[in-house]
Amino acid sequence: MKIYKVGLPFIGMSSLMLLMSPLANAAEMSNMDHGSMDMSGMDMSDMDHSSMDMSGMDMSDMDHSSMDMSGNMSDMDHSGMDMSGDMSDMDHSGMDMSGDMSDMDHSGMDMSGDMSDMDHSGMDMSGMDHGSMDMSGMDHGSMDMSGMQGGKAPADARSPDYSNGVPYGRFGKPVMMDSLPLWGVSVDDLGYQFDDDQINYEFDTWYGTDSNRVTLRSEGSIQTKDDKEIDSLTSLSYWKPLSIFWNGEAGVAYDTENDKSAVMAGIAGTAPYFIETDARAYLYTDGQVRLDLGAEYEWRLDQHWVVIPEVELTAFSKDDTDNHITKGFNEFGADVRLTYEMLSRQLAPYVGISYETALGNARDLRRQEDEAVDSSSVTAGVKFWF
Repeated sequence: MKIYKVGLPFIGMSSLMLLMSPLANAAEMSNMDHGSMDMSGMDMSDMDHSSMDMSGMDMSDMDHSSMDMSGNMSDMDHSGMDMSGDMSDMDHSGMDMSGDMSDMDHSGMDMSGDMSDMDHSGMDMSGMDHGSMDMSGMDHGSMDMSGMQGGKAPADARSPDYSNGVPYGRFGKPVMMDSLPLWGVSVDDLGYQFDDDQINYEFDTWYGTDSNRVTLRSEGSIQTKDDKEIDSLTSLSYWKPLSIFWNGEAGVAYDTENDKSAVMAGIAGTAPYFIETDARAYLYTDGQVRLDLGAEYEWRLDQHWVVIPEVELTAFSKDDTDNHITKGFNEFGADVRLTYEMLSRQLAPYVGISYETALGNARDLRRQEDEAVDSSSVTAGVKFWF
């Protein structure tokens, strides 16, 4: 057997060529044209780029415009790939990456180099995961995003009436409900007291919107025997909401019992536990001040039957013996009514019991004039609204 001996010079030259070949390839990649490179049929699912160093490579003139990477690259690992070199002029405009890249890992990919002029306008990367990519060195200062959704609308985006030039048709322009004037009438009490032989009434009517109204309110009693005397307190006021549950009133009033006019101010609304509450103060022309307090609760038994307890309290600021008035609390009234609502709850007949009593010095004044201090009566009537 013959053994051929190879000289050391030949071995040295071979080793030198092997060492220089990667450097030569790296230098040549700067002018590589990937325009027609077809990687669509290649399976790159297990390719590992984790230690690929491209930091010293000049890829400024590389053209990837027609590069087809539609193959399966789901498991490619770019975690350690260093692309810090100059890639400012790389063109990826036509690069097709529509393949399966859902599992590609770019978590450790260093892209801190100059990529300011890279063109990715036509690059399809819909399936890639860039969750951990470091793009801190990229400059978006001159990026044009004017066509994207969001941002401030132009001044003439919509017409002032929000019609956008579309006509309203034969029905005309719609009217908002809160700006449309309405009216209503509510008769809270219209009943007869059998023991006192008198008719009690209380009603209010209004006209206006949910924000501003004019209200006419009246309450009193009409005697059905002897001199048929009428005692009433009527007010005309301006109504306006003060908060969610409370409304304010201010206006003028007239009291037939003492034949005097007054200035009125009050508040009405719903207290906690759905108690309908009202408080009104009247300043008469002679300096007398009257305060009326009232509270009412609706205890609903079912969809039609309702029990309504109600209490009222009246007080004055000074004595007026001519009109049977004493300073302080003068009268307390209470009644309980059982109502039955019908016709969409707009009509409700009722039966009940009412009770009235004098308070404080008013009790002594009534005794001196031989008038009853306390009175109670069975009452029946109706309440309605429309």
